[in-house]
Amino acid sequence: MNELWDLWFPNAGATGLSFARCRVGADAAAGRVLVHAAPRHLEVVVRNDQGEVVAEGHKLRRGAPGPMSLLIREGGTIRLEDHWPTQDDLGLLVLLPGGEAGILTSWWHAPDHTEWRWQLQLSNHT
Repeated sequence: MNELWDLWFPNAGATGLSFARCRVGADAAAGRVLVHAAPRHLEVVVRNDQGEVVAEGHKLRRGAPGPMSLLIREGGTIRLEDHWPTQDDLGLLVLLPGGEAGILTSWWHAPDHTEWRWQLQLSNHT
């Protein structure tokens, strides 16, 4: 079963702008998903293969700068946390601006957060 993760930047332009729209396997998304370069404000709607809304998060807001944010799914609700990945996050799905999605395979950042490196595995079946 697949899910469509629709991430919307509500503060762009007059009516908002699509940030990412990703079709991913429901198992890959599970309960935690990373987002690279998320805008400061975000709306998220997740739909199943039949187009039914299965989870959503509204008026989500980043509190701190950084390359990654974490979307946490609890039942039908999604919340956003500021997040610097750790080794425990390897294997998580990462949603990219525009709609690509991949799996986080490595992550490193300087203790003061001034530098970071990461790798992502992309395939045609995530």
